[in-house]
Formats: sequence, C-alpha cells, structure tokens
Amino acid sequence: MLRSTLLHLRFPFSYFLLPVYLFALSQSPDFTADRLLWSFLLIHLFLYPASNGYNSYFDKDEQSIGGLKNPPPVNKTLYYAAMLLDVVAIVFAILKISLLFGVMLFMYGLASKAYSHPAIRLKKYPFGGWLVTGFFQGLFTFLMSYVGINHVDIANLAQAKILIPAVLTSIMLWGNYPMTQVYQHEEDAKHGDRTMSMWLGIRGTFIFVQAVFGLAAGGFVWFFVHFYTLDLAIAFLIALAPVVLYFMYWFLQVWKNERKADYGHTMWLNFISATCLNVYFMYFFLKNSHYGGIL
Repeated sequence: MLRSTLLHLRFPFSYFLLPVYLFALSQSPDFTADRLLWSFLLIHLFLYPASNGYNSYFDKDEQSIGGLKNPPPVNKTLYYAAMLLDVVAIVFAILKISLLFGVMLFMYGLASKAYSHPAIRLKKYPFGGWLVTGFFQGLFTFLMSYVGINHVDIANLAQAKILIPAVLTSIMLWGNYPMTQVYQHEEDAKHGDRTMSMWLGIRGTFIFVQAVFGLAAGGFVWFFVHFYTLDLAIAFLIALAPVVLYFMYWFLQVWKNERKADYGHTMWLNFISATCLNVYFMYFFLKNSHYGGIL
C-alpha cells in the first residue's frame, strides 16, 4: 500500500516540470536562500506530487502514465497522502514565504483537481483541458514561482519583463502538452475522456506540436534578444537542438508506424527536453544573477 502510494506520487516527475521554476529563477532580481529553498521544496516535493497522486487516484489508469510505466492499483491512502501534501504545501507557503504564495499554490491545486475529478473532469474536454493545463502549468506556475522566489506583491507582476516570459511559458506548454497524451489514446477512451491529442490524431499531434513549438521558440528568441543579448538567444537555440533532433527522428518513425507513438519515446522526449531547458536556464541564471561572474 505504501509502495503504491509513493509510486503514484511520482516525485521524480517533478524534474520534467522544473524548467518553469528555473526560468522564473533566471528572471528573478530579489531573492534569498531561504525563499529559494522553501519555494523549490514546496512546489516540487509537495505541490506537484500532490497533484500527481490526486489525478492518479481518480484516473485509476491501468496502462502507462507520465513517469510510471506500470502503475499499481490505487487505494484510499493515495488520496489522503495527496491531500496532506497539498495542505502542508499551502500552510508552509503562508508561514515561510507569503499569503500570496500560499493562495497561488491553493489555486494551482484546485485547477489540478478539476482536471481529473469526475464532477468536472476537464480531461474529457479536448480544448478546455488543453487550455487550462497550459495556462496553469505555464503562465500561472511561472508567476507562482516568481512570487515564491522574490519579495514581490501582485502589483509588481504587471511588468512586460515578467508577463512576457510567463506567456511564452504557456505557449511552450500548449505546444508540448498534447505530446504527453499521444500514447494514452486507448486508456483515455476507456475512461470516456477526449484529450487534445485524441482530437488531433497521432500524426496530427506531431504536426501541431511542431508548429506551436516553433512559434514558442521564436517568441523566446525575440524575448532574449529584446531584453538581454543575441548570445543568450543563440545559446537557447543550441540548447534546444537535441530536442528538435530527437523529435524529428521520432516523428519519422511514427509517420511510418503509429505504434511508435509509445510511452518509451514520450518519456525520452520529456527527459531530453527537460534536461536541455534545465541546463540552459541554470546557465542563464548563473550568467546574469548577482551571483554572477560565475560564467
């Protein structure tokens, strides 16, 4: 029972979501070691696993899910563990950082629950689920991370240098998210869900992701050139090169045989993408922060 619960909380999966936090960190001018530590822990070791566990409990998937190839049966312990992690995250966010940060964690948790809870289940609506997920995992999480890292209030967020990268993060997520669903069509159909990837079809998912990813990459390049330097924009494109190469290699395989749109290839794409972005944003942070001079 305990092993099943720990597996479904999927703590390692937070690595795939880390780029949003590191992007927010790379844009952060006013932080302390305490805020970095608490915001990182509360988001990645409490909030995200709580969301994973809650969704797993209501989805009750029998086939592969993100970060878990062979999910064991779920039980009520998972539900209680997810709710406990949520509460701990919110309480400590308020106590250690700010009320605003705690409220934002609470709002993220509500959106996550709406995705899978049978009373709402956004997952069964291709456009609604796609829009809400991309918004909350992208723009909202960027701002939430920024608030957790920096000494700011909500009025300070209305700046182009904060809102533009937040929007770009959502565009990237809207491009990437259907790819995370491409191997789950059979399982989702069994639950009566109709995801964005199902609506697009397997080949259509790859074409859609390629187009939106290209749009997002162009937006990021413009942002880095406009607010920083051409060198940082070029470094961003170099960092993305392994992602693009693997994606095109996989796309060619899927075009010949749609069965290649499977769990293994999806997780490899997620890992390569997360690793490349994590490395780039850490490089950006070390190069431009007041810890600077390191690079």
